[in-house]
Amino acid sequence: MNELRNVTTGPVLLPGDDGFDAARRPWNLSVDQPVRAVVEAADADDVAAVIGYARRHGLAVTAQPGGHGASGDTEGAILLRTGRLGGVEIEDGVARVGAGVKWGEVLAAASPLGLTGLAGSSPVVSVTGYTLGGGLSWFSRKYGFAANSVRAFDAVDAEGGRIRVSAERDPELFWALRGGGGDFAIVTALEFDLHPAPFLYGGRIIWPADRAAQVMAAFREVTESAPEELTVWFQLLTPPGAPGFVMMDCTYLGADPGTLLRPFEAVGGAIADTRRLLPVAELASICDEPVDPSPGAGHTELLTGLDDEVAGVLLGEPIEPLVAVQVRHLGGAVARPVEGGGAVERLPEPYLVHALGMASEEVSERLERLGKALVPYGSGRRPYTMLHGGEQAAAAFSPETLTRLRALKRARDPLSVIRANYPVLG
Repeated sequence: MNELRNVTTGPVLLPGDDGFDAARRPWNLSVDQPVRAVVEAADADDVAAVIGYARRHGLAVTAQPGGHGASGDTEGAILLRTGRLGGVEIEDGVARVGAGVKWGEVLAAASPLGLTGLAGSSPVVSVTGYTLGGGLSWFSRKYGFAANSVRAFDAVDAEGGRIRVSAERDPELFWALRGGGGDFAIVTALEFDLHPAPFLYGGRIIWPADRAAQVMAAFREVTESAPEELTVWFQLLTPPGAPGFVMMDCTYLGADPGTLLRPFEAVGGAIADTRRLLPVAELASICDEPVDPSPGAGHTELLTGLDDEVAGVLLGEPIEPLVAVQVRHLGGAVARPVEGGGAVERLPEPYLVHALGMASEEVSERLERLGKALVPYGSGRRPYTMLHGGEQAAAAFSPETLTRLRALKRARDPLSVIRANYPVLG
């Protein structure tokens, strides 16, 4: 493995080296990543060199800018860190970013222009990994998945060649990279359309946990007729060692939502209300999620509805030992087919449940119990970026799409040199 140091300019860490264990850790500290080496690519040439080395030696390469979404399926692989591939350029409403760029950087650059990328709730998630998995955004009800907005990728293929991927140059690979995961090439940069956001209203209302039934009723009422500019999330939160809360998080692509959120205001007894006009650059302040790695476990379900029975499952017992149970309203653009939209598929399910806790046996048991209780009300699918340990990529795709992705994988990477967090052949 020492030969790796001769073919790359970025740091190479091997087992036994100082810092190796820290370098191989993913964002979720409860996931173990047993790897042969960690390479921090200095540039796209380093990426190509690592792929070439792995191909010659019968090894696999898994790419992670920061380690979000890691599954632990890395036995014997080279972990390629692409976090150093930075840079954000915006011209004529199109952003070009390096593979290591995080969403917070894009929003900071787009905000003064009255534009936004299709970011999620965290500013520290990489644009590339998120987009390769589809990318379900605060603004997806209006503008679709992040993957649908991609114009082109710069990448390295499984033979170590530098390639440019677009609808014109390589339509099949372009289709796969837009939502099919990172199993087909290692992306070093991507270009995507930004979207108008001259005004953004958003924030959070917090109530004591005993208002959960009322807040859920308001959530159901609002989401029955919400325009695509409005996105609303319901959340039960029980921080360790603290009393529980119920919360409503929202964004509205406009200056004033008018009466759209009035059912929540009628609940009364709010502890806090942070709603305001805010710059796109401050989007992450709505949820204020942790920005440091931690050990966690989760479960996601796509719901076919949110009737009294489903509400009863979610509210019928305390969520402990879980930390959070969140229900997101979907619909709008993500529910509609997109012509030439890529491997990411529409979500006809109107709601998504996302449950999280600190990794432990008790939390795993509670997640399993919640998942089983929701089975009659779910579709069985999960967004690719919300797969959890032990799940397969097959859960994110229709049989037809999975068959097409697998055929492309076998054709373009027959030696399985490139390994995604959730491989399509898994």
